[in-house]
Amino acid sequence: MAVQTVASATDSTVDLGPAAALSCRECGHRVPLGPVFACEECFGPLEIAYDFSAYDTEELRKQIEAGPANIWRYAPLLPVPADVATKPNINPGWTKLVRADNLARELGVTGGLYVKDDSGNPTHSFKDRVVAQAVEAARAFGYTTLSCSSTGNLAGAVGAAAARAGFRSCVFIPHDLEQGKIVMAAIYGGELVGIEGNYDDVNRFCSELIGDPAGEGWGFVNVNLRPYYAEGSKTLAYEICEQLGWRIPDQLVIPIASGSQLTKIDKGLQELIKLGLVEDKPYKIFGAQAEGCSPVSVAYKEGHDVVRPQKPNTIAKSLAIGNPADGPYVLDIARRTGGAVEDVTDEQVVDAIKLLARTEGIFAETAGGVTVGVTKKLIENGLIDPAKSVVVLNTGDGLKTLDAVAGTGLTATIRPNLESFREAGLA
Repeated sequence: MAVQTVASATDSTVDLGPAAALSCRECGHRVPLGPVFACEECFGPLEIAYDFSAYDTEELRKQIEAGPANIWRYAPLLPVPADVATKPNINPGWTKLVRADNLARELGVTGGLYVKDDSGNPTHSFKDRVVAQAVEAARAFGYTTLSCSSTGNLAGAVGAAAARAGFRSCVFIPHDLEQGKIVMAAIYGGELVGIEGNYDDVNRFCSELIGDPAGEGWGFVNVNLRPYYAEGSKTLAYEICEQLGWRIPDQLVIPIASGSQLTKIDKGLQELIKLGLVEDKPYKIFGAQAEGCSPVSVAYKEGHDVVRPQKPNTIAKSLAIGNPADGPYVLDIARRTGGAVEDVTDEQVVDAIKLLARTEGIFAETAGGVTVGVTKKLIENGLIDPAKSVVVLNTGDGLKTLDAVAGTGLTATIRPNLESFREAGLA
């Protein structure tokens, strides 16, 4: 497959802060910073390598704590220029870490249960974090159009970020996404193109477009800009630890779509340990999938190292990636940390959405229902220790997936008088 390049792709003067090079996750081969995502030696995935050698731990901690209330407080640890906060961007991050005591009582957790609620981002999903990173890379490499393949949330995040930063946007989605996500992606004025097929079909098409002259000047945030884009997920790890008083939680439950969010959260935790910003301690990472698209969960339970693709069939469409790129790395992390990968049925997803809303006043989209449902299942199966701290990720707003809970409605309809109120048994 041809890999699109631009004039500055191998220019060592490109300013992306502490980012030093691109390094292959498989063989370690390094290449200069540029819009490439596959190793030329072994075709493994490329990720950002940094030079953090000059940092003093306490000075870095002070700099972070004095920073803005968004992901740019962590600019010294991200592939962005030092003046990133002065540029037009949607500035996501620093979302709430909610201590979920009511939910903890329901689930029997005594060690502290928290929900990292990323529905508070500008387009109401964690995808704003990764797109904000991709925008800075697109600027550095001279792109004029932002694009992506998306299961919904990413399309909206790209549309909003492109509008704010002055890029053209053209994004591609499966044609049958939830209507709310379609509207939210289209409202920003860019082109929104439905592809007949599932997300994996959309992603294949985008990979073809990158190598075609029609895609010249296009930055695909989750393809040719993927190494930079993916680093946005690390900020979830940074925020969770800082919000816990610079400590790592004992257990984390993270939804799996491509698997990149989970792998980058682990990377973020490892960086904080190496920098001395948190104490080095054991932690367990658990992956969460819906049963109707659970290739990583199946591979984990069967003891495989290879993830066998599936055809998605679940209401959790934001997680419906049947051939997850980071699936094998998710398996490695779950096993290395002593975690696991589990799945729940669509019915359990809906029940978990309602449980979280009823106990904590947080209305999660279906992906959040997956993580809460899996957390409940892992506790019941004895895989999560309820006496230790647990952080559960909610990655999006329930208003995006109203169809999943469409049966929820009025408790009663009454006449406007007290007699009718009492007759309804509401007194």
